Amino acid sequence: MRRILLIISLLIAVYLNTRSQDTTQTVKKEDLAEVKDALAGVNETILGMIPVLDALKKIKISGYIQTQYQMAESSGVGSYAGGNFAQNVKSRFQVRRGRFKINYDNDLTQYVLQLDVTQNGVGIKDAYASITEPWLRMASLTGGVFDRPFGFEISYSSSSREAPERSRLYQTLFPGERELGAKIELMPQTGSLSYLNLKAGVFNGVLNNANENDRHKDFIGRAGFTLPFEEEGLAIDGGFSTYLGAVTANTMKMYEIDPSSTMRKYRMDSSAVNLGKGIDRNYYGFDMQIYYDVPLLGGATLRGEYIWGKQPGTDKSSSFYNPDAAAATDTKSSVDGKKATDLYHRNFGGWYVNYVQNIGLKNQFAAKYDVYDPNTDVSGNDIGAAGSNLQLGDIKYTTLGIGWVYHWDANVKFTFYYDWLWNEKVNANATSSTFTPYKSNLKDNVFTIRMQYKF
Repeated sequence: MRRILLIISLLIAVYLNTRSQDTTQTVKKEDLAEVKDALAGVNETILGMIPVLDALKKIKISGYIQTQYQMAESSGVGSYAGGNFAQNVKSRFQVRRGRFKINYDNDLTQYVLQLDVTQNGVGIKDAYASITEPWLRMASLTGGVFDRPFGFEISYSSSSREAPERSRLYQTLFPGERELGAKIELMPQTGSLSYLNLKAGVFNGVLNNANENDRHKDFIGRAGFTLPFEEEGLAIDGGFSTYLGAVTANTMKMYEIDPSSTMRKYRMDSSAVNLGKGIDRNYYGFDMQIYYDVPLLGGATLRGEYIWGKQPGTDKSSSFYNPDAAAATDTKSSVDGKKATDLYHRNFGGWYVNYVQNIGLKNQFAAKYDVYDPNTDVSGNDIGAAGSNLQLGDIKYTTLGIGWVYHWDANVKFTFYYDWLWNEKVNANATSSTFTPYKSNLKDNVFTIRMQYKF
């Protein structure tokens, strides 16, 4: 800094001197030498900073925050629109997501850490390292906590998605979207194979970034394709996904639909060998996305997925079964002193269709219809029937979402979205009070107003 100030002072002195004296007068040689030395020192300092600047250029910082206000049709409803409403709560403010992401990109290697900060605390969303082979740059290896490589909706960022939340289907099968494991990804850069891609990995098969709690590992993979039709303003993407895994039963009591009975009902197996047995969790799915530039309006997107398979769950829920879950439903069997949870093994199926229409540069119209049937072997009239043993976890749900997205500027967007929900109506003669609310449609529609800031 002293040298820079000296240079500036000398230059000012030279300028003033030349203004007051004859133009043929020259600066003293010793002054010029001192200026030259100072410039050389500055150049040396700048050269020393170049490696530091190059390293800083590899660091990318991004994030977004979603603040929202929601109104439910009634108090205390269970909801997949950002979590259940507390008892006696009908409206609420939330920080739905508060993401902060650091990505160090060193060309062939990457380090990624993403945190989520909400009113509920701080959690890890991504924490992984990735390396790419240097020869063809088509294969990469990733390890840590990252998105499960299944279907489309998991990897479609919450900051870009037009609907406030993912479908009920995905929230049930893949809560939290992420998993702890390793994957290999193949994405050819040139040639005819550049239209294909493959992701495959092995994961703990528990929940999000939770520690492993059984002896099983789960395989998840997706084979995808991309077909661009540039002259027609059209592009089609899609893929086939599979999830092959198992969970360890912490109970002797297992329920499956009895195929030999004319009545749709569960058959209970309470064999001692069931305790600690591996129970299949298998999913299969197709997904497709169609992008088309509609004349005069703007880009349009049509997305859809269909997933089916076998899902272990509990009596009240078909969500991701956790072997460590403790519930006082089976006092005869336990693991590590925990009371076990009766296990229900169901065939499920679900799908969604999502249409998005851009209107100009700032507006988007969105409509989404999704269906999740946790037990495709039964109908609503079977649930609650005497002797069926069918439970709340067998009820089918349908959701229609309609919304409008307004992009205020490059960073801010507003979303206005309404979810209509329909539950399958159970048997009208069901005697248990548990089924009473489900003899008609629940009042659980939700309206969301969201503001998002992204950088």
